Amino acid sequence: MKKVFLTLFVAALSLSSCENKTTEPAATEAAATEVIASDYAYVRVEYVLAESEIYKTEGVSLQEKTEKAQNSWAQKERNLQNEAVQLQEKYQKGLITTADAQKQQQSIEQKIANYQTNAQKEAETLDEENYVFQNRINDLIMRAIKDVNSDQKYKMVFNASALVDAVEALDISDAVLAKVNELYAAEKNAK
Repeated sequence: MKKVFLTLFVAALSLSSCENKTTEPAATEAAATEVIASDYAYVRVEYVLAESEIYKTEGVSLQEKTEKAQNSWAQKERNLQNEAVQLQEKYQKGLITTADAQKQQQSIEQKIANYQTNAQKEAETLDEENYVFQNRINDLIMRAIKDVNSDQKYKMVFNASALVDAVEALDISDAVLAKVNELYAAEKNAK
């Protein structure tokens, strides 16, 4: 009788431990989902940047200004190269004297030096404008995230560019974008 009782007791323990194992993962998954949903969020920063009013107005115009300057520099370089080639051709054909060729070559070299100095100054100015714009947009995004999370609902907010996979419900990008646009409008009105 003791053997039967002991066998039934061991069998009951085995069954009860199996039942606990099957219910534990489900409970753990539910708890993990609740923790994730309440503690974490992510922002698609590139999306917020591209769709923001500050980028659509100031960012696009700055990008166009940079492209225009680069095209202008390329055209000036081509013109100076053409001028140097034409001088070389004239000299090789014997259409100008050595002294005249040297004077014109010095003139071209001076134009190149002036162009390089001006282009460098213009590039530095554009770099600074881009740097300031990038800092402004980063500041707006950070302020927007802090405002969206002012109730401390999220313990961590991630940049989505580093995420491999995430539930869409954790994406607060649209709320951040709305806040960025609101902050930018307030900035413009204050000026």
